[in-house]
Amino acid sequence: MRIHDHYELDFGQEDVVLVHRTERNGAGGHPVYSDDTGIVLAEISDRGEVRMLASSGHQDLPVRVRARPVQPH
Repeated sequence: MRIHDHYELDFGQEDVVLVHRTERNGAGGHPVYSDDTGIVLAEISDRGEVRMLASSGHQDLPVRVRARPVQPH
């Protein structure tokens, strides 16, 4: 899988968030993606592996998140 500029993050039960690539890289060296609010942050590898990142304290980060590449609207 290659690196894309936009992904849908699927949290399950029809909870989907659109994120776009930022200029940052995560601890794993992969691009960091953010939603428009900056609250949802995720590091997504070129294999589509998702690691959610905390944008503030006291967040309960989901473990099982799927990333689907999408074209921007």
